[in-house]
Amino acid sequence: MSTTYLWVKALHIVFVASWFAGLFYLPRLFVNLATVPADSHAERERLLLMARKLYRFMSLLMVPAVLLGLWLWLGFHVSGGWLHAKLALVVGVIGYHHFCRRLLRDFERLANRRSERWFRLFNETSVLLFVAIVVLVVVKPF
Repeated sequence: MSTTYLWVKALHIVFVASWFAGLFYLPRLFVNLATVPADSHAERERLLLMARKLYRFMSLLMVPAVLLGLWLWLGFHVSGGWLHAKLALVVGVIGYHHFCRRLLRDFERLANRRSERWFRLFNETSVLLFVAIVVLVVVKPF
């Protein structure tokens, strides 16, 4: 393995882990936003500010994570059946990321119609995606 490959792989892991940290926490903020009483404007605005900043930061982390992953795939000819499954899940994670933006906009417009329970379940989706991707990359089952 070349030194360049190892550096690209290490940086990819760092950016993916950082991006996922945001994907784990943003839906938790949505759980909190869903439980804020209607008359608690200051708490709602504080949570919205945190969610907006986190979403922007997550988006900045997503870009190098994806670009470094593409470099690994195309530049170093990483291949295998497991990779196709991983790429499908990565597309799902990107979709999840953008869906979080839609949910955030709903909270900003006071248009959220989803329950705290729904957001608690939604929060687990990123964990399941993360586990599936890690298993595919490490175990390479096919």
